[in-house]
Amino acid sequence: MAVKIRLARHGAKKKPFYRVVVADARARRDGQIIEQVGRYNPNTDPSTIELDLEKIESWIGKGAQPTDTVVRLIETAKKAQ
Repeated sequence: MAVKIRLARHGAKKKPFYRVVVADARARRDGQIIEQVGRYNPNTDPSTIELDLEKIESWIGKGAQPTDTVVRLIETAKKAQ
């Protein structure tokens, strides 16, 4: 089973916020998830990034592949700490 760490879009039209989720790679973008590991809101100034880095590292250790966008969010969150 291929597992991805990716963004799931939520919120109103033209005002999105995203949940960082662990999901099967075959699942739809906003479909069934395994676990929610963070949130990202690009509409605030500065953008709000809330990630559970321990859970993310655990999933990566189990073989989950983060998307390019999630990799950038993880790097930004680690710099902020």
